[in-house]
Amino acid sequence: MDEGTGQETAGKPGKSISLDTVVRFIDIAVDALAQAREEIDALNVFPVPDGDTGTNMYLTVVAARDALKAAIADTSDDPPHPLVAFARGALLGARGNSGVILSEMLGAVARRISAAAPDERNAMVLADALAQACTASYAAVGEPVEGTMLTVLRAASEEAVQCAADPAARSSDVLAAAAAAAREALGHTPEQLEALAMAGVVDAGGRGLSVILDAAVTVLTGHRPIPVTVPLGSHVIPVPLRPAADHDLSEDGPSYEVMYLLDAPDPAAGDLRGRLGELGDSVVVVGGDGLWNVHVHTDDVGAAIEVALEIGRPHRIRVTHFAEQIAAQNAQPGEPSIPLAGRCIVAVAAGPGLGELFAEAGAVVVLGSPTRRPSTGELLAAITGSGAREVVVLPNDEPTVRAALAAASTAEADHRAQGLRVSVIPTHAQVQGLAAVAVHEPGRAFDQDVTEMTATARHVRHGAVTIAAKQAITTGGPCEPGDALGVVAGDFAVVGQELGAVAIQVLERLLAAGGELVTIVSGEDSDGLAERTAAWVEEVHPGVDVMVYDGGQERYPLLMSVE
Repeated sequence: MDEGTGQETAGKPGKSISLDTVVRFIDIAVDALAQAREEIDALNVFPVPDGDTGTNMYLTVVAARDALKAAIADTSDDPPHPLVAFARGALLGARGNSGVILSEMLGAVARRISAAAPDERNAMVLADALAQACTASYAAVGEPVEGTMLTVLRAASEEAVQCAADPAARSSDVLAAAAAAAREALGHTPEQLEALAMAGVVDAGGRGLSVILDAAVTVLTGHRPIPVTVPLGSHVIPVPLRPAADHDLSEDGPSYEVMYLLDAPDPAAGDLRGRLGELGDSVVVVGGDGLWNVHVHTDDVGAAIEVALEIGRPHRIRVTHFAEQIAAQNAQPGEPSIPLAGRCIVAVAAGPGLGELFAEAGAVVVLGSPTRRPSTGELLAAITGSGAREVVVLPNDEPTVRAALAAASTAEADHRAQGLRVSVIPTHAQVQGLAAVAVHEPGRAFDQDVTEMTATARHVRHGAVTIAAKQAITTGGPCEPGDALGVVAGDFAVVGQELGAVAIQVLERLLAAGGELVTIVSGEDSDGLAERTAAWVEEVHPGVDVMVYDGGQERYPLLMSVE
């Protein structure tokens, strides 16, 4: 394939599909979705009329583009392969039902292109990529429904495969055929889904996919395909008769959209789809190599997350209450749909000093300790007693995450009429909570605020020191009662005789990947250990800032983090 034109010689294998071509495709796709986003949002009536399909697909493609370009610009010794980064970026950035399915499509296409042999015809590679994307997408959805973006993709992939069977077919021929088939299939979606026919619209996700395929055609030919709103054969693709937000939710439909990333073994994904299917609908589980993006519509938020906790580690948990989302879309400018009572943070603190730090940041504090963790009831009382409509919970301890999730789902269910939204950021350490609360901005949109706080907490490398209470075998070796133990990311990784020396070993590990800020939180009876450790950092790492706080926590003389 020619680097400049994206063309190949008819009947002959061309060069492999260039990275430059992929970059130009994703740039054009992002621009096209940006222009069509509001139109696609207005088409969104299935599976839930929440009017965000265009936005979700746009944000998913933006995430893929940003990851691709970051990989290309990476000058490290071991940069990620750009197409691998592209697929992972789509997976991590996927939003909503349509975005998660789209991420699986993009990932399958990227994997097929990167695996192409030098002697393969690009036309056949692209056709096979679409076919694999179709297979993977159907497999990812718990109960595939026809008349959706899946149907549109299948029509496009089948036409692409048929076109590529001709030895004279070029890449541009294959994509043009696929895009035309997608537009034709899109026009038929109201015949397959009653919700679309009643609203007088085509499927929103299918329309978004058609926009993306048209962008691919533009890259290879330089010509923009026929606009989707003109007659195609005997069919005219309808335009929206009214915005999706004008439609009511089904009374017997699920009330919440739950999404999260999940670190879990690959064999567990199939079982997860089935178990989530028992809790709700619109189940999509995509990913691989231990990382999954999970989506479900359900009434039982807690159960949907509990399933994930049983097989792995969920993170970036997002819960959307459909009624609130649609009410917000229907509200007149400047007129809130639900009486607002602000936003607050509920933080679990392991000591009185830590409690003061969280309180100074404006959080509602629930005191706990390594020996007495707060119950679900205590967390529920803090959430509901805050008087806020939007609540962010920072458990700051791995065992407390489960109780926090249960409290959050109970609070939302009990206060559904008031539109209460609760998001649990799965912080596993006190220092992660401190980092998250430091970037909290109540003026931001709720989802954006939660996303920023979650991302900050995840990037914190944390550790601690403590005294062994009994004989045991640890990752750092055997220990005896009274030994100094160093904790790195929740694992007992260092065994020594003196707390100060162990603390330095822990910090050396945390700083091995670099860092700009070290936070040290002293516990009760730490006898100046925090100050001595801070002095070591200032001497050995003069370019790193150090902050020391009195946390007053039990059992752990020092808590430490690196950002």
